[in-house]
Amino acid sequence: MSAKRYARRVTLASRPVGLPTVDNFLIEPFVVNSPLSGQVLVKVTHFSLDPYMRGRMDDAASYAAPVKLGHIMEAGAVGRVEESASDGIEVGDWVYGRMGWTEAAVVDASLIQKIPASIEPKSLCLGALGMPGFTGWWGLTQHGRPKAGETLVVGAVTGPVGSMVVQLARRLGLKTIGIAGSDEKCALAVDKFGVDHCLNHKLFESANEMQSAIKTLAPKGVDIYFENVGGKLFEAVVPEMNDFGRMIVCGMVSWYNEGAMGADARTDSMSVANLWRMILIKKLSVNGFIISDHWSQLSKFVDDVEPLVASGEIKYIEDVVMGIENAPSAFIGLLQGHNFGKLVVKV
Repeated sequence: MSAKRYARRVTLASRPVGLPTVDNFLIEPFVVNSPLSGQVLVKVTHFSLDPYMRGRMDDAASYAAPVKLGHIMEAGAVGRVEESASDGIEVGDWVYGRMGWTEAAVVDASLIQKIPASIEPKSLCLGALGMPGFTGWWGLTQHGRPKAGETLVVGAVTGPVGSMVVQLARRLGLKTIGIAGSDEKCALAVDKFGVDHCLNHKLFESANEMQSAIKTLAPKGVDIYFENVGGKLFEAVVPEMNDFGRMIVCGMVSWYNEGAMGADARTDSMSVANLWRMILIKKLSVNGFIISDHWSQLSKFVDDVEPLVASGEIKYIEDVVMGIENAPSAFIGLLQGHNFGKLVVKV
């Protein structure tokens, strides 16, 4: 009888109230079984940490079911196949799938995708060439409907979604205004990602102050707002939107820790009635979207963007955390804006 194989995973120990703590997570060993027919065993090399995971920790209705207590934290992951009981996937293949915060996973072959040999490093499938980059590409091209000469504002601009959005927008001839959480991140946005202007939102005490700064940078108004943040940035941008402007609602990280994906969050100065009036009189288009509804377009995104990433025309940053034991604290830092670029855990 062969010896049992063990790996580690991170499970949800308790539901957080507000900002999660390390006590909400449990790092535990588990037995790694051999794959059954149609399955493969993957040795995970990297998994992703993303803001949406905070919503999965709440027991509240949303577009996806919450993580159950005692169950593994959800995440996209990449790894190398160590055993295969599935036709078409061989030992040594690199794959991507929703394997979670874990060092190893036995998964149905139908739930993973082979990673093309041309993609290096493989962790790009978690960032610039994965869900975040795809999110930015889809939201901008399909809902932003960008035109040369227009002005775009995007929050969390140095993150993997925001940085993809502004770089694609620049290629299409748009003026870009990014919002970030420090002077260092703003410098990065300008120097690395080519943003025309960047504002450090922490320097503004109110939405009105930020609105004045945006008005100065965009005296002709804002045509496209890519919403990743919510909060006072949302309040500041909406009044500056031009007629027939487009608001792309991708995320609202500033509200995630208020419970129920921000359902109980309130802004200080913009009532629902005021927002509704602005949407009406400015004839705005407001589109929320969940990228998992559009996986059928992922291959087109990769075909379009992989050459740009390979050539260096589209730049990216990976913020790599070493060791699964450091995932909980890294995730908490992500929700506070401590990361630079796409946050991944190397296990």
